[in-house]
Amino acid sequence: MRLPRQAWAETPGGSAVLSALDAGSGTTRLVGGAVRDALLALPVTDVDLATALSPQEVTKRLEAAGVQVVPTGIAHGTVTAVTPDLIMEVTTLRRDVSTDGRRATVAYTDDWREDAARRDFTINALYARLPGGEIDDWFGGLADLDAGRVRFIGEPLQRIAEDHLRILRFFRFHSRFGRGEPDAEGLAACAARANDLMALSRERIRDELFRILVLPRAAETIGLMLSLGVLKPVLPEIVAERVSNLAALTAREAAWGAEPDPVRRFAALLPQRAGLGTAFGARLRLSRRDTARLDALGLPDPALPDDPCTAAYFSGAETARDRLLLLGDEGHAAWTALEGWERPAMPVSGKDIIARGVTPGPEVSLRLQRFERGWVASGCPRDAVHVGALLDAALA
Repeated sequence: MRLPRQAWAETPGGSAVLSALDAGSGTTRLVGGAVRDALLALPVTDVDLATALSPQEVTKRLEAAGVQVVPTGIAHGTVTAVTPDLIMEVTTLRRDVSTDGRRATVAYTDDWREDAARRDFTINALYARLPGGEIDDWFGGLADLDAGRVRFIGEPLQRIAEDHLRILRFFRFHSRFGRGEPDAEGLAACAARANDLMALSRERIRDELFRILVLPRAAETIGLMLSLGVLKPVLPEIVAERVSNLAALTAREAAWGAEPDPVRRFAALLPQRAGLGTAFGARLRLSRRDTARLDALGLPDPALPDDPCTAAYFSGAETARDRLLLLGDEGHAAWTALEGWERPAMPVSGKDIIARGVTPGPEVSLRLQRFERGWVASGCPRDAVHVGALLDAALA
């Protein structure tokens, strides 16, 4: 089998890098997801190259060709080639010297099969020689890709012991590329080693979980993980009963034209409990913005607002629309009404309150808040008559 013609390889940047690294001689080959996705006729977004050249030689050749080189992962043999039209990672062939489940110590090698053997799944261990596109496949990745099968290279338990994140990656790749039942041996290994996830940084768990959550089969995948107890060591609050909420949300997003969002989908899985977002935000190292969103979406017993603009004014349009998606199909009209909604500026300030005779101090803030609630409840009018009447009511 040959790789289809790669448009990126014919761009000025791609041509410059491949020429500098003498790819035509087999010294440098396309590897991993770029090969897999090209064979599946999917867009190739990340171009990764494997090379028998040392990082120093790669850097020397690229810089001589006028290509900017960034030593993004030089300790592991990776540099990034930056061109005006393409960014590529170039990694020297490696073998593992030692692993502890979180990181690996590597040594360079000139053995392509040895480099392939340290990768996680057979479908990610495909190499393509350029420009012809001939495929190197030492572990049956082409057959697995054709069958829709995600399979560890070698012994699954050993591969997970090398990098515990492979547990979550197994489910993510099956969700994306798998068809039918998951590989039984891989599934059993993930279930047996689930406690290993506790040794990983919460950032790595978060990133991988969020990648799973935005996939079309997220509910099915999370349900499978919960049935095996895979998430229990790190996210015991998520239970199988909440998976139906995620499935309903996923269907609603598709029907309404909403883009999948990992924070929103994560909220669908969590129990409704005030303050839970803050706890998860700290545990998974979420940004302040995502933590605030999760807190707002996790409020107990949400109800469809009579006026969606009122909800949007106080919580923000994004949160209001997210809550409508979580509430159910009856919120579609309100969700649509809030598309492109912008928070109106309040027509009254503290100066206006003081001008009406209120002494500067806490009372001004209280009166202003009273006006704001009334103004928003009235539909945020702008005309002087309505604004004046509402201000009178706030000062009464």
